[in-house]
Amino acid sequence: MREFATPLTVDLPRVGSLTDDVVEHARTRPETVLFSRRGPDGWGDVTAETFHDEVRAVAKGLVAAGVGEGDRVALISRTRYEWTLLDYAIWYVGAVTVPVYETSSAAQIAWILADSGAAAVVTETADHRARVSQVRGELPDLAQLWTLEDRAIEVLGALGADIDDEVLDARRETVTPLSLATLIYTSGTTGRPKGCRITHGNLQVELGVAIHELAALFGTGAEGEDAGDAPADPSTLLFLPLAHVFARIIQVGCVKAGVRLGHSGDITQLMPDLAEFRPTFLLAVPRVFEKVFNGASQRAAADGRGTVFDRAAETAIAWSRAQDAGRVGVRLRAQHALFERLVYRKLRAALGGSCDHAISGGAPLGERLGHFFRGIGLTVLEGYGLTETTGALTVNLPGAQRIGTVGRPLPGTAVKVAEDGELLFRGGQVFDGYWNDEEATREVLDADGWFRTGDVGEVDDEGFVRITGRKKEILVTAGGKNVAPAVLEDRVRAHPLVSQCLVVGDGRPFVAALVTLDPDALTAWAAQHDRKGGPRELAGDPDVQAAISQAVDDANKAVSQAESIRRFRVLSEDWTEEAGHLTPSLKLKRTTVCQDYDDDIEALYT
Repeated sequence: MREFATPLTVDLPRVGSLTDDVVEHARTRPETVLFSRRGPDGWGDVTAETFHDEVRAVAKGLVAAGVGEGDRVALISRTRYEWTLLDYAIWYVGAVTVPVYETSSAAQIAWILADSGAAAVVTETADHRARVSQVRGELPDLAQLWTLEDRAIEVLGALGADIDDEVLDARRETVTPLSLATLIYTSGTTGRPKGCRITHGNLQVELGVAIHELAALFGTGAEGEDAGDAPADPSTLLFLPLAHVFARIIQVGCVKAGVRLGHSGDITQLMPDLAEFRPTFLLAVPRVFEKVFNGASQRAAADGRGTVFDRAAETAIAWSRAQDAGRVGVRLRAQHALFERLVYRKLRAALGGSCDHAISGGAPLGERLGHFFRGIGLTVLEGYGLTETTGALTVNLPGAQRIGTVGRPLPGTAVKVAEDGELLFRGGQVFDGYWNDEEATREVLDADGWFRTGDVGEVDDEGFVRITGRKKEILVTAGGKNVAPAVLEDRVRAHPLVSQCLVVGDGRPFVAALVTLDPDALTAWAAQHDRKGGPRELAGDPDVQAAISQAVDDANKAVSQAESIRRFRVLSEDWTEEAGHLTPSLKLKRTTVCQDYDDDIEALYT
């Protein structure tokens, strides 16, 4: 059984809480800009002192409203400044934040609020409030309900106006690293979501080491040492849902490191927001990077520059691979310089022009995309972790990157590979169990603190971890061949016309796939090929079928013949979160898709 551990490199706090960062910034650097808020007149700055004052005002309102130490307070909202403000105010009074995806249905909201025993809820909109009100009769613990559109921040501020500072400070001082900070419910790809108990200490460990290791992004290490090539004014624009642990740790990391943070909750405004905000680094899930690549490819093709873009993409990938090999030939260097002027610079400008690093997590990125983005001047650092591990367990670093892997364990973290290939991790960021579900806890945590991830992977001699699939998703064909679908699905999805791909074949004579089309990319393709209609009209088009066949052939190059996709079926509709086929973090709900498209799967084998 291979095991690899990375020694701890920073001192971690044994006392205090996450709000110490807010208090310390206000005391030592009150005029430092911690946030930029999007307003009607553009981006306005929020200093450390202002943020501290606003957190205290909201926290006093929570005390006045009867929110007690350890009480659960749910947040249902898009990503916005008030989300972060409320998160820290809840922690300030020793309460526990329960994030809920703003796209959740009334039934999903009812389950999370009931299971967590939420005493209060803050919603963003009247629609969110209506969903909570619809199920309020099932929630005996729910005493308070506020809505941001109804001036919840001002209401809480006024409510707590008479709370003494000493009362609030006493509440904050009761919080320790062992105190529960948040219950984050898993996205529920299978079964009902489970609440992961994440403490202040889990987040302190996670961000203490991550900021130190990613000094080139956050500006300085945990000890304040010089960060070398880091930008003078590091910043990031957060657009992933804060209900997801990935976005949450970046929020906490930015506050801890004093990195300027912006919020963008409207995905339709993301590109204008990026152009105005000009972040120095970004975080996203792989689907976002796929969309950026595919969108650029389609726009270039529509403008008659498709061949130029394709050559530029291949050059970027070749240049990145040559970096790993330590040899960049003269011809390749010249081609790269040419496409830097023609293509790469414009792609970076679309992200604001100042961004040279990005962090990817949530699912495998794929080697091709990793090399492409590094080749255009945006190094994507792929990491790996789960909600149960407070986010990252491993990450590639600017000075220690191996594309195609998810990096090495963070300091203080150990990994080993079980006999069946499952990855097990241990470290201070690993949770202590599920809320109200000790049986599920025992299934994933052993007596020595090793967490069973459910992912299958490998660890090389230098500690770089490679994920090869989900243990429960491994397909075994009728011929006994084990197939990891993620490898094939990632490569098929790399095609500009493809939105989603589901590989099937468990107990079947061969491997097959269902494929959905990207409506936006298909619109551009249709205009170029003198076609009309969307996925419903064009799914059976011979040229579309030929394009998808090419994508499948490319995917099959990554596997043996026995693992290759023999047949595929292009569907006339895409899979969406609204239809229940994707999680809010855009992961495929395999069981649901297989149930809803059982006839299409059967047709592949008839």
